[in-house]
Amino acid sequence: MASENKVNLRKGLGDELRAYREKAGFTQAEVAAKAGVHVNYYARIERGEENPSFEKLQGIMKVLKIKSLDVL
Repeated sequence: MASENKVNLRKGLGDELRAYREKAGFTQAEVAAKAGVHVNYYARIERGEENPSFEKLQGIMKVLKIKSLDVL
């Protein structure tokens, strides 16, 4: 049950990041490059397959101009 909850949380975060990225008009590659992460890693975050560190998440949120409470 706890594992399923974590997967749902990651999927929800990924969905939120995707929505902000699309609203900003960026591709995954653009966000990844500006945030200093590999595009494949960023794509896995959006799909809910990765649990990004706080630092990486902060970098992505800065690129997308997201306040932390907007996605958490």
